[in-house]
Parts: sequence; structure tokens; C-alpha cells
Amino acid sequence: MPRASLFVPCYVDTLFPEAAQAMVRVLERLGVTLDFPRAQTCCGQMHVNTGYERDARPLVRHFVDVFGDADVVVAPSASCVATVRHAYAGIAERAGDPALAAAVAATTPRVREFSEYLVDDLGVTDVGASFPHTVTYHPACHAVRLLGVGDRPLQLLRAVDGLHLRELPRAEQCCGFGGTFAIKNPEISAAMLADKVADVLQARAEVVVAADESCLMHIGGGLARQRTAVRTMHLAEVLASREGVAA
Repeated sequence: MPRASLFVPCYVDTLFPEAAQAMVRVLERLGVTLDFPRAQTCCGQMHVNTGYERDARPLVRHFVDVFGDADVVVAPSASCVATVRHAYAGIAERAGDPALAAAVAATTPRVREFSEYLVDDLGVTDVGASFPHTVTYHPACHAVRLLGVGDRPLQLLRAVDGLHLRELPRAEQCCGFGGTFAIKNPEISAAMLADKVADVLQARAEVVVAADESCLMHIGGGLARQRTAVRTMHLAEVLASREGVAA
């Protein structure tokens, strides 16, 4: 029986716990034995993105202390997984701490984004979901450019019973959030969001789906300001859904 430790990023835990809860329902449905280390904290993405690497070091050390013994670590966030897999090694190396660098090298390859874990580790694309709605998928920048998640989320969505998938125009164009990018460059961010919202509306879907709640928060804000009926949902929430399926 597969075993996995859950890494629930701080913004998911505080703002979008339903995404993490949905991930748990999917993984338990697939027979995965789950562990949730309560000592886990922020991965340090915001520190890294804004140049506060020294302040990120304790978070890197804490992450490998908490998850160092895990078989696999699974998270519902491409951006946080990308931080762990791509930023931690450099932070440990520049800290001049060989023990920390060794711990990072041993731990971070076992950290998986949710769709990676389902498709690559479990070999599953059909998770038994039913979601009779029209959906379009936004591939988050970190999922595409740093993790190389590719079409794994689309493979999972195509296997959902009743789901009608519509292609999102200019799908790989960033939504404009980018963590602190939206704070540092509000005008550019707003223009990029306007393009993304226009593309979502052109897709004529009921729901826009992504593997990162940060993108969905940004896109959802743009959709709400235009008073559209389009909803946002994390990939895990769609895969956990069993609408019309008898219990």
C-alpha cells in the first residue's frame, strides 16, 4: 500500500483548506496511507521571491527536518513544490552548510506536485471522479516552466466522467499574479489578468481549473469584478467530486 506525507502550504491551509481536503479524499479513495506532520510550516517561497534568502534558511532546515523521513511528500501547489525542488539546493549551498545541503539533496527529489504523484507515482489517470460540467484548464507558470508537469492535469481531467473540457486560448500565458510580482508591478499584473479573464470567457466554460490556488485567487478576483458566473476550482476539488455517483 503506498504511503505519502501531506505538505499543505500555508496559504492553502489558511485561505483554501478545501483544496487540501479534496486532495486527501482523492488519495484515500486510491488507497494511499497518509501522514500529516503537524510541525510543518511555510516553505519560504515569499522569502525567496523577494530576496530574503537568509530568512529562508531556517524554513529550508525545518522542511527537511519535518519531511526527511517521508517516503513521498505530496502538495496541492506547483509553486511551493517548485520552490522546494529548485530553490532549496542553492540556498543550502550558499549557506556553507554541508549537512543541510546533504539533507536537501536527500529530501527534495521525493517532493511531488499532486498531479505528478497521481500520474507518475501511482500510475493513475482515472481517479473515479464525476463532474458533469464544462471546464477549462489554466496551467500555472511554476507547473509548466519549473516542474514540467506538462499535460498530467489534462490527462486527469479528460478521465473525469461527464466533464467537458474546453481549450483555454493562450493557455500557457501567465495570469499575472506571480507572488510578489503582482505587488511590485500592479499595472502590468492587472493587464495580464485582463487578458487571462478574456481568454477564460472566450473558452465558454463554467469552471476554470488550475493546480495552484494563487493563480485561481487572482483569476477568480478578475472574474468576480466582471460579475461573471464562471467559478474557480483547484484540480483536486474536481478530482474529488463524485456528482451523481451513488455512495
